[in-house]
Amino acid sequence: MDTARRIPLGALELLDAVDAHGSLSGAARALGLAQPSVSTGLRRLERQTGLTLVARAASGTRLTPAGSALLARGRDVLAASDALEREVAVLRGANRARVAVAASLSIAEYLVPDWLATLPAGAAVVDLVVANSRDVVDAVLHGRADLGFVEGPEVPDGLHARAVGDDELVVVVAPGHPWALRRRPVEAAELAAAPLAVREAGSGTRAVLERALAAAGHPLAGSPAQLGSTSAVKNVVRGGGVAAALSRLTVADELARGDLVRVPVAGVDLARTLRMVWSRSRRPTATAQELAAHVLRATATG
Repeated sequence: MDTARRIPLGALELLDAVDAHGSLSGAARALGLAQPSVSTGLRRLERQTGLTLVARAASGTRLTPAGSALLARGRDVLAASDALEREVAVLRGANRARVAVAASLSIAEYLVPDWLATLPAGAAVVDLVVANSRDVVDAVLHGRADLGFVEGPEVPDGLHARAVGDDELVVVVAPGHPWALRRRPVEAAELAAAPLAVREAGSGTRAVLERALAAAGHPLAGSPAQLGSTSAVKNVVRGGGVAAALSRLTVADELARGDLVRVPVAGVDLARTLRMVWSRSRRPTATAQELAAHVLRATATG
């Protein structure tokens, strides 16, 4: 077949738009073209095919029987072209390098979105898993994640680590809690003995709290409510009967609205460092290194 004589896809799109809108002006608006361009394109198609494809009248423009027959087969061509474009998009995405990332809940919810939003166009595809800090460390150690982001106080020997930010835990209560109006800070012994809502074992937030209280000489006491997410902890605190120590990142909105009240604390160091971790035994891929460098630049300028 003479490929130079093939009907262009654009000509079929013109014919389809005229059929759909019943006029040259309607087809032009739908395709974002000037009406003379539509008229010229249709005349060119008629010359190429040797067929009269449209009939013009005061009431509009309609396809002739030959035009309808051509369009019926042409729509198959247009559908095949659309399928080809979708396949190309899939292949383009598949060829982009992927990076497996695991991040603790607070970092994943409040920091990772900004890091990913500023990635250059065409950069790596990031497969993000959200877990507590202990499980993030485990994923990186065992090769299920290329990079991890944790908020716990300790990093195992098998991992490299770089700081990506500073954070602190703040003690919060509901407005009706007895601590909400007190003028003097809560002491370490009071905090350790108080009814608290805390995250589950393995959470970086819980680990920081336990370590800080132990360092102050008052280990966390009793059987506090142990919950699997920061949102769950905040919901329990809103009930009014318990306090919690949560990342300032996670309670900023509630404090601003007055839904929660920050309680001053004395004698307990609740500061913490947020870290990016990767395996000592496996060299990160080039794409993982690029993502790590991007995060470090973002945190340096943020």
